[in-house]
Order: sequence, then structure tokens, then C-alpha cells
Amino acid sequence: MVVLRGSKKLEKDSPMSSDIAIRVAGLSKCYHIYQEPHHRLLQMIVGKNKKYFKEFWALKDVTFSIKKGETVGIVGRNGSGKSTLLQLVSGTLNPTTGEIKTQGRIAALLELGSGFNPEFTGRENVYLYAAVLGYSQAEIEKNFPAIEAFADIGPFIDQPTKTYSSGMVIRLAFSVAIHVEPEILIIDEALSVGDELFQRKCFSKIEQIKQSGATILFVSHSGSTVVDLCDRAILLDNGEMLTSGTPKNIVGLYQKLLYAPPASKAEIRTEIRSGITTNLTDPKNESISKLPQSFYDKNLIPQSTINYETKGAKIRNPGIFSLSGSQVNCLQRGARYIYSYDVDFHETSNHVTFGMLIKTNTGIELGGATSQSSILKGIDQITANQTIRVAYEFDCNLNPGLYFLNAGVKGLVGEEETYLHRILDAAAFRVLPISENKATGLIDFKCTPKIEILSHKNKVSNL
Repeated sequence: MVVLRGSKKLEKDSPMSSDIAIRVAGLSKCYHIYQEPHHRLLQMIVGKNKKYFKEFWALKDVTFSIKKGETVGIVGRNGSGKSTLLQLVSGTLNPTTGEIKTQGRIAALLELGSGFNPEFTGRENVYLYAAVLGYSQAEIEKNFPAIEAFADIGPFIDQPTKTYSSGMVIRLAFSVAIHVEPEILIIDEALSVGDELFQRKCFSKIEQIKQSGATILFVSHSGSTVVDLCDRAILLDNGEMLTSGTPKNIVGLYQKLLYAPPASKAEIRTEIRSGITTNLTDPKNESISKLPQSFYDKNLIPQSTINYETKGAKIRNPGIFSLSGSQVNCLQRGARYIYSYDVDFHETSNHVTFGMLIKTNTGIELGGATSQSSILKGIDQITANQTIRVAYEFDCNLNPGLYFLNAGVKGLVGEEETYLHRILDAAAFRVLPISENKATGLIDFKCTPKIEILSHKNKVSNL
């Protein structure tokens, strides 16, 4: 479901600070659970004299505020109330008690595509959503090319959405929501859908929305996504808000609660509420399939590539190669590779340097290199009509996953150091699965465990 709406009108007797985008106070949501269908009718007849239902409190007395421009992640076990909270904030549910106040136009990605009329074409559904938001016909026509290009579903845009695959529905629904210039963006697990390349494309767009100053509130079961994207995180459990804080700490608490034995969960909840927590643990990676050899996947092409304006130079042919010269983009951890690209200079350029950067699927910068430590140590002059090949050898010490590479060339334009050309997400590569992988996180630091048993007589014996 894509929810689009304007700012809620604030009540005069409960003012909200101008720097707050979302304020939730004493928020609770109760559902009535009936054992038999006819009990609903009986309840309507008897009113408050008798209860034919059991109360289920999906949320209980939740209170928090989110500042404008802040990105906040909500984590918690299944059934903790995360999706209910987002539906309440976006206005698709009404609270049982408490209040919600927002300032700014909201775009909410809940159950992606569930709000589409299956008989309407993709184009008609886009116009419908934009019209509900209050866009004029002229504004819709202006934004439509960007929506269509991002969704990238080709001629299906003019076919009924009932003929779409689930992936196509997701692409179009996501594209609609992120192109309406929201001041508040609410996302429920939407970042985990679609193929890996489309996920990167979505993350890239969300980064742009974040940089524009929009407020983002989202639910994710991916701890790394919350740590990468968020300024703050909130931990929910059994409908209650246990705590909030830095993403790294909150994800650690969430994982400790998630993987704790059932008998310990109540005690851990109490510890989290009181702020007394120790021994934060992360889940271990499970063994996966045997490591295959490096190879090239022709379908592994970035969909989030961004080209800077050229200023006398043009990068082309970015790619990854084995040391034997074969082009690859599915790599083995621990092997060495070459990342290269060509640069065509159509103007004479001075003090030229080159660079590369490796990023995660969410855009976090892992590392890279420049050809020189400063612009003054770069190539003094490269004349027009020359082509330079740039090649970086690197060790692939990354754990299995999808990664992206940037390419850049800098020089002096007048007295100012600037990019002569730069390509973001110029190439993509996947680190292949590893049999019995014991390394955690993104990078393999070659950590070597040494485990010792201390005997009762205080003698040490090695395992």
C-alpha cells in the first residue's frame, strides 16, 4: 500500500515544536478478537453489558518524537507492533488511545502495491495516486517520466496491473512514493524486496531523499541496514517501546533479545528497560555452499549509476578483471583482482589524479584509493585527445554480498580542484558464498581464534 497525504492539522491546545516532524504520545492500539463470527453480531446487540471478545493490544503506551531531517529505524521481533505503529503514523489506522501529530507531506510505503486498482494500467494508477496527493495534471505530467524511468517496467506501464509480476508491482509502487517529494517518508520493510540491483537503486534514491532534509521512519529486520542508514533506532517488543538510542546499540539489544532462550526474555526485557545490559551478541553466520570460481555474470549491471557532468574528460569501460585478464564480477573472497577504466581527455587537463571507491548495497563507503595523495602530485598535464587507462589491484577481503564501485578523475580547473568526470555505481560485483564461513560483518579481518580450557587445577591445555 502506498499512502500519500498532506500534513495533519495540529490542534491549537497541543502545540508542536517547529523542528519536530513526528510526535507520538501515549499511543495504544487494541484489537477485538472474536472466537466465532456470530459473536460480532451479539456484541453489537448487547453493547457494553457483556464482552464476546478478547482484547489484543498491538501497541501499549508508546511515546517518542522525531526531528525534521532525522532518519529513525524501528526494530523488534515479529508481532512486536512495528507495522501497526507505521500504519497509525501514516493515518491508515486510528489509535485506541493517545495522539499522533505530524508536520509535512507524508509518503508511506506499507504493503507495496496493495493499493493499486488491478483493472487500471500502471500509468493510470500513477496518475490516481498523484491526484490523491493533490498534484495538478501539469505536475503529474512533469513527474511521470522520472517515475516511469525509475520503475523500468517497459511497455507494461500501459497494461493493467493485474498482469504484473510481484516485482513489477513493487517497482512501480516504490517509484510513485519516492517521486512525490515527501517531507516524511515511512517505509515498512520495502527495502528488502525486489532483486539486489533494484535494492541498490532504491537505497541510492533514499539517500538523495535523506540529503534533501526529509524525515524517514522505517521498519527493517536487517540490523546492518538500520546501522547504515539511521541516526537513531527504536526497539519495540510485545507492543511496548523498550528503549531508543544509537542504531548500533539498539540493534545489539534487539539481537540479544531475539536470540535469547525463552526463559531469559523477561529478564532481558527488564534489563533493557532499566538500561542495564551486558554481553550483547550477534547471530553467527551459518555454513553455506561450497565456494565456486570467479566468473562473469552479464546480468549483474548497476541500475543506480549516476554520471557527473564532464569537464574535459570522460570515463568509460569500467570493469573488474582477474590477474590473468578475464573479466569477472562474481569474486572469491581472499583473491586479488584488477579494477580498471579508461579516461578520454577531450581538453588539456592539469594536475590530474584518479580514484576508485567500494561501497555496500546501502551506500556505505568501505574503502578505495586515489592515484596520488594530493592534487599537486598528480600528472602535471594531459593533453587533449589522449586516453589513459587506470588500473587498481585490490584484495577482495569482503564477505559474501553485493558491492558497488565508483570511478573518478580530478584535475585543476582554474585554481579549483574538481571532478573532471565521476561515475557513481559504475560497476557492481558479488562476493560468492563461502563454505563454513566463520567471519562476521562486511570485511574478513583474518581473525584467528585461540581457545583454551583452564583445568580445575589451574593448568592450561590447548584445544
